[in-house]
Amino acid sequence: MKVSIYESFPNSAKEIREEVFINEQGFQNEIDEIDDTATHIVMFNEVESPVATCRVFWNTAINEYTLGRLAVVKEYRGQNIGSAIVKEAEKYVQQKGGKAIVLHSQCRVADFYSKIGYTAFGDIENDEGCPHIWMKKTL
Repeated sequence: MKVSIYESFPNSAKEIREEVFINEQGFQNEIDEIDDTATHIVMFNEVESPVATCRVFWNTAINEYTLGRLAVVKEYRGQNIGSAIVKEAEKYVQQKGGKAIVLHSQCRVADFYSKIGYTAFGDIENDEGCPHIWMKKTL
């Protein structure tokens, strides 16, 4: 897998997120103003097709680096690509001097994040009818 890091919002990331979050999961408010300033990480397969993405940004509201919008194309799930792209995001945050990273996980996938070192905190919140929980990892 090849990893690319973008300081702008690439079409490859947008396509994956539309497929996963809008078409599969039914979210409506997928693209937002954070995309304009976030760093986007995209993984490509051996034929240069995008298969996973996430974004990382400094969240001024909570003074933490935040990982978000992690999506893996359906046929590539279960191959440790999700954890690989999270590791890339963690490396990026460490290179920027970050000591921790937070994310707002869908509750149904919180176990995935727990297995790679994230700890839930706070209350469960609703995002477009989907329960989410904040999670954090010290790097």
